[in-house]
Amino acid sequence: MRLVVFAGTTRTAEIEGLSAAGADPEAMVHTPSADAEILEYGQPVRAPVVPVSPSGCPTPAVVTRAVRELADFETTVVDAGLAEPTAAPTVTVGARPGEDVRESDPVPTAPGAFAAAREFGRQIPDRELLVAETIPGGTTTALGVLTALGEECGVSSSLPDNPIERKREVVADALEASGLEPGDAAGDPRLALRRAGDPVLASAAGFVVGAARSGTAITLAGGTQMLAVAALARHAGLDGPLSLATTQFVADDPAVDLRGATVDFDIDSTVTDPGFEETDHPAMARYVAGEAKEGVGMGGALALAEREGIPMARVRDRVRSVYDELVDGEKMDAEDVDGPR
Repeated sequence: MRLVVFAGTTRTAEIEGLSAAGADPEAMVHTPSADAEILEYGQPVRAPVVPVSPSGCPTPAVVTRAVRELADFETTVVDAGLAEPTAAPTVTVGARPGEDVRESDPVPTAPGAFAAAREFGRQIPDRELLVAETIPGGTTTALGVLTALGEECGVSSSLPDNPIERKREVVADALEASGLEPGDAAGDPRLALRRAGDPVLASAAGFVVGAARSGTAITLAGGTQMLAVAALARHAGLDGPLSLATTQFVADDPAVDLRGATVDFDIDSTVTDPGFEETDHPAMARYVAGEAKEGVGMGGALALAEREGIPMARVRDRVRSVYDELVDGEKMDAEDVDGPR
């Protein structure tokens, strides 16, 4: 089993109130790079931040890393429009950081990234893959492509209170800037991606189309952003089997009709509950409060843990260890710079 994570950025994330993917908006641009390093090394190496929400909720990369330490699966990170470098090894598909989706041409590299990632998917030798993402602001751009495709599907949020109406306003502005009406890009996923999406969605969708058509078993490891990938793949003509593995936190979001979406896009789904309510550790308590919910392959990793017979109690213990090591490392780095506190 291999987890392929598409990591990138969109300036849509800079719109106030859309994302909890970082306590400091100026540091948020480093979140995908840090996620890749946490997944690969267990801690940031080059990225100057540990991604946390304003309340201290850690990145889902902590959970995925914890499961990786228990299940020992392979990982590949795809540079799908990173704005800041990462120390994790990456594959490049020619994507560039996305601009604010309210501009007329926010993702000009989308068609090329889609094509290059599709070829990568065709060539990858693994027969079973988890496909995931990390991109702040990505649920808004997911709503953008879904609307452009004419798909009525809600999206989740990394915030406890989903600002869905604000996201719809942003998407309406995006379509107006591009001269599109809802549904104008039906059957044309590259147009939807270029005018209303982000480089991660473009790269992941192309990869899924290429890999699935080569006979690789694909599980979309994530929430509503990966549902958008499924929609894009279907609009690209992919009719083969697809699966989704997500968390109970996404399934419980009232803005998301998960069952309806899986029917609409003809995908099987697995929902995993990690039992975070059984601990008051801050790494898990904030998830129970409704933050983060998904990302960096968290749902797929948890589903893999269940499949491998790894008890969720062990997963929770390892999440605690990974989180504590991250926090201790951040404190030590601060002392190196500022002296003991």
